Amino acid sequence: MGPQKSETNDHVPEGELFDALSNRRRRYALEALMGTDGIELGYLAEQVAAWELEKEIAAVDSTERKRVYTSLQQSHLPRLDDAGLVRFDKRAGFVEPTPGLEECEVYLDVVRGNDIPWSEYYLGLAAVFGALAAAVAVDAYPFVLLPDIAWLAASAVTLFVSAVYHNYYATRSRLGRGETPVEMD
Repeated sequence: MGPQKSETNDHVPEGELFDALSNRRRRYALEALMGTDGIELGYLAEQVAAWELEKEIAAVDSTERKRVYTSLQQSHLPRLDDAGLVRFDKRAGFVEPTPGLEECEVYLDVVRGNDIPWSEYYLGLAAVFGALAAAVAVDAYPFVLLPDIAWLAASAVTLFVSAVYHNYYATRSRLGRGETPVEMD
């Protein structure tokens, strides 16, 4: 575990951040804390156990809850506290997010399954627009069938729709915004 993080510095060193995020249980705990002023440890343990077991909270039994509670209390939350991502009051059994937790969103932008990163999508879109511009410039068939302004408008609309969807996707995918953690979607 690293040194205690300064209360005045909201920046979490990248190495500590990656170490903290390397465990799924810690990521789930952080996900549950996002957008809250804090959570009682018992509730946090129930929520994390439910996500891990892919159950409703009400279906988590006491053994499952206790196993998660113990590991959060003894290992995971102290590590997250040391990293400066949460404040964990072991005596009160209460966990609250710190401003440093907001840094996690960038690192938890998960690319799932067959998805591609947005940077690669926009790079591909630029290549398609470049090829389209070249085809229109040399009057290649079938691009001569429509006026140049129509191809420009189609490109602009495609870029606009992509940006709107990207904004929607990014907003929906932020930590603490959904019913399940980002990596479970």
